This record gives sequence, structure tokens and C-alpha cells, in this order.
Amino acid sequence: MRRWMMLALGTAAQTAACAFVYGIPYLADDLRKQEQLTLTQVGLLVACPTAGLVLALYLWGAAADRWGERVVIALGLGAAAGALAAAAWGAHGMVAFGALLVLAGAAGASVYSASGRLVMGWFAARERGLAMGIRQTSTPLGMGLAALAMPPLAAAHGLTGAMGFLAVLCGVIAVLIAVFAADPARAKGAAAGPAPNPYRGDHTLWRIHGSAALLVVPQFTAGAFALVLLVDVRGWSPVHAGQLIAVAQGLGAVSRIVVGRWSDRIGERLRPMRRLAVVTSAVVAATALTTAFPSPLTAVLLVVAIALTASTNGLSFTSTAELAGPAWSGRALGVHNTGQNLTAAVVPPAMAAIISATAYWPGFALAAATAGVSALIVPVTSRRAAARVAAESAPESEAGSAPGSAAGSAADGTISA
Repeated sequence: MRRWMMLALGTAAQTAACAFVYGIPYLADDLRKQEQLTLTQVGLLVACPTAGLVLALYLWGAAADRWGERVVIALGLGAAAGALAAAAWGAHGMVAFGALLVLAGAAGASVYSASGRLVMGWFAARERGLAMGIRQTSTPLGMGLAALAMPPLAAAHGLTGAMGFLAVLCGVIAVLIAVFAADPARAKGAAAGPAPNPYRGDHTLWRIHGSAALLVVPQFTAGAFALVLLVDVRGWSPVHAGQLIAVAQGLGAVSRIVVGRWSDRIGERLRPMRRLAVVTSAVVAATALTTAFPSPLTAVLLVVAIALTASTNGLSFTSTAELAGPAWSGRALGVHNTGQNLTAAVVPPAMAAIISATAYWPGFALAAATAGVSALIVPVTSRRAAARVAAESAPESEAGSAPGSAAGSAADGTISA
């Protein structure tokens, strides 16, 4: 039972972090009207939290190695709450606002570095896909929460109300982590000897990193620009558009759980990832088409695109940890996390520039093509990973293992999912 509590706490912490790291796009219309910013300037602000996140991931991971997950998450999320509060009540001008968003993202990186390890340390291999699928629902849940709450708060109380909401959310979760979270025990025998470098002589991990980073492009194109697309192309109000996107993000959360459970049942992560990348390419291409020729299907396809593009993230993180093994999973997940978040930082301003220079549909068409390339480079199978999963799923390994189990060792390292 305790492992499910740790899963709930880790997911809540990640949800709060995702709400502000990825929630700024839902203030796009208010930033354009209240602050009179261009779409390109808004895109730069959207990228600020992710830029801070990327800069601090490794340092927070090293801190988690030394002091444990609970302390790192609580301190980082508390610091993020402080930066967001300053952005809500003390920022004057775009530069100051952006700088505080960078600081908040850097503080929130603590959650990305430690919450995955907090979760994986309490679960064995045959429940790991499900557990990480649930934990990875934090991204669509956080984005959905932001989409649901921030437009009406901004409409009623301005940017101060919306940013203040994020500050309070992070502060409350930081306190819950500090009081109730428990670190998983370190795996015994982890330092028995140097493990072989999983990158040497094998490109499988690099292909997983690359394909997952490419899949960030359609995910963040749909997530970051759905609201302004519905406002500009379909004439929706920001509040109604935010409500629809919240539904889509909720479906995205469900998709991660279903896909994680599917991967547990078939004992494979990468083949489902390739299939979903192909379907993602088709759906986002259809979204581009209905954006070029607006119709009622535009909103429907945006919902499907947002939900579907969220489905593969847990698969890529779990397969990376399994392939890298206990001694290298931290470093491998650090590379994986950095690649994805670098892409997430680049996509909003780059797509904003493309959309501003052309229209919405070329941006979505490019995102569809990127998903297609991702499908081509996903390694459909890895015997080494399959063998490790099979070994860790043996009958003598309990699904509800205590800290320090095989799952805990797989999650041990400098940076986790």
C-alpha cells in the first residue's frame, strides 16, 4: 500500500511542476492583449521555464544522489513556489517575468530529477510500465489543470491571479512531500564493480533518445498552440478553448496509463512506441489539413492529437532505464530527459516564428513529419532490455517490492525520469 502512496506523491509533485513549466501557453491570449506581446515574444516566454529546467537537471540529480529524493523535491518545489510568487506579484516587464520563469523552471527541475526515482524505487519490473505510465500522466494532468484554471483566473484577476495559483499549488505539494514522502532504499551491491557502458558498441539507447526527442515536437506543437489556434481560426473564447484542452489533456493522462499497462502485458516497450509514433504522424497531419481548411473537425482532431502525443513518454523513459541497467540508468535517463526538454524549449518559439511567418497548418505539417521520422528510428526490439525485464519479472521478484528491489536499482543513478 505504501508504494501507491509514494506513486501518488511523486505524480502530484510532477503535476505541479508541469502545470507551470508547460502551462504558460494558456496565458498566450492574455499576454498578447494585456502585455501587448507578439506571438513570437509569447513563444519565448513559454520556453523560459523549460530553459531553466534543462540548465539545472544534472545538479538536482547530483543533489538527489547525496541527500535523497524527499529533500530535493520539497526544497526545489518550494523554491519554484517562491519564484512564481515573485512573478505574480513583483515582476515588471517581459524581461523580469521571463527571468523569474527561468528560475522557477530551474527549481522545478528537482522534481524531474527525483520523482521518477521515488516512484520506480517502490515497484518491480512487472508493474513498472503501469507505475511509470501513471507517473507520466503528470504532464497531461499538469497541462490540463493549467488549461482549465489559468484562462478564467487571468480573465478575472489578471496575470497575478493565474501565476499566484501556480505558486500556491507548488507550495502545498512541497509541504506534502516534506511531511509524507519516503525515499526508497539504495540497492545493495550497486557498487560491486564497474558495469559496461551500454552506449559502447550499441546505438539502441541513442535511437530511443532521438526518437523520444522528435516526438516532443508534435506534443508541444499541439499543446502550446491549440488554444490560440482555436481562438484565431475558430473564434473560440480562451476560457472555452482551455476547457476543451483540459479534456484533451485528461485523455492524454488516460492514454499513458493504458499504454503503460499494455507494455507490461506484452513485455515490450519499443514496438508499441513505434506504432504510436506512426499513428501520431497521421493524426497531426490530419490536424494540419483541417487547420488549412477550417471545419468542425479541427477541434476534434486537436483533442485527439493532444491525447495521442502524450501516450509514448512513459514507454521511452521505462525502456531507457531497462536497457541501461542499474549502474547506468541515472546517466542514461539524464541524457534522455535533457534531450526531451531541450526540444521542448526550442519548439514553442520556433513554431511561433513559423506560424507567424506563414499560418498554423505548416507548423502542424512539420510536426507530423517529425513524428514520422521518429517512427523510423525507434529500435523495435532490444534483446538486452527484454532479457533484463524477464529476469526482473521472475516469480521470486514481488510486484510490490520494498525499496531497494530490482526496480529500485534500475531507478538508481544521477538523474531519473
